[in-house]
Amino acid sequence: MNFPSSKTSPDAMSGMRQNSDDVAQSTERAANASRAYANDALDKAESKVRELRGSVDPMVDMLATKAQKLARQSMDMAAEAKDRAQQSLGRAADVTQRYVSEQPVRSVLIAAAVGAGIALLVSMALSKGDRDSY
Repeated sequence: MNFPSSKTSPDAMSGMRQNSDDVAQSTERAANASRAYANDALDKAESKVRELRGSVDPMVDMLATKAQKLARQSMDMAAEAKDRAQQSLGRAADVTQRYVSEQPVRSVLIAAAVGAGIALLVSMALSKGDRDSY
């Protein structure tokens, strides 16, 4: 009986070493290619982020400027409306004061009638409220 020899021939050892070296080189090439691909992808992503940031910053500035302009216009319009209301109220007060000085008796009677009307309305509202609570 012949048993296989446990010794490996020098040619087989050389072939295994060569195969091992080939695998190591292939692995290194694959790692380098993966590294290059990842770096390229990161460069593209960074470029895209810079591009987006460049387009967003001016838009934010533009919106802020428009918001400030709108706020300024709103404040100006409110100030103008306040001035007009003050002028109108001043004119009404002048007209009322002139009427009261020219027609004092009539003014007192009108004021009394308005007061009586308001008192009647309040009285009715209170009596209605009492009826609703029962």
